[in-house]
Amino acid sequence: MIDITMDVEQYDCPFIDTTDDHGVGFSAIQWDFDRADRQLETRLMVEGEDRAELTAGLGALRDHENMHDYALLTRRDNVAHIRTVIGETDAMAAIRQNGGYITGPFHIEEGSEIWHVGFDDIECEDTTLAELERDNEFDVLERDNTELPDLQGFVQNAGAAMTLIEGCRDLSDVERETLETAVSDGYFESPRGATLGHLADEFDVSKPAVSKNLRRGQQKMIERVVEALDELE
Repeated sequence: MIDITMDVEQYDCPFIDTTDDHGVGFSAIQWDFDRADRQLETRLMVEGEDRAELTAGLGALRDHENMHDYALLTRRDNVAHIRTVIGETDAMAAIRQNGGYITGPFHIEEGSEIWHVGFDDIECEDTTLAELERDNEFDVLERDNTELPDLQGFVQNAGAAMTLIEGCRDLSDVERETLETAVSDGYFESPRGATLGHLADEFDVSKPAVSKNLRRGQQKMIERVVEALDELE
């Protein structure tokens, strides 16, 4: 399997057009391609620079000529969750018709889109990239040729990886921010680059409060790490 990460500028993509004109970014949560109707259904998180930019961006996206269906699912401040259906773009067609497939979520911001695309062999990859060059601008940011043993190991340990991801999701915002600051400021280094007092000042709380947030965050992550170790093949 050949897996490439691409930075793509599509000229017929509603999301790219919207981020070209407005301060918003789109992150895919779910996507499904309808082969019969040649349409892509997605659910995305949209983040605007502020509430006004989000409003303007959502309006432009909804009114785009290649937008077939649009629904605002939830919105809070400058973040929204939307469902969309768009027509197949030229780049999507080139990848799909040459045996390529999407291997990960995509992110769109400032007029370009990060795609993770897989191919079963080099010939399919070369043909697709040659076709994409005709009508699109893109850069290959990363390329991995995963051999079968490596791929087998990845699949076998996907459960352990998901356990770690769930551990990150279990953290509250305060616990996550406290752990991130503790690591970046050197609290866990020897000798320590930061003290509890330093962290307390960073968050404007007492030492017992910051210590409590650290312990809770560490406990959640350590429990998930132990679970993941048990799941490793």
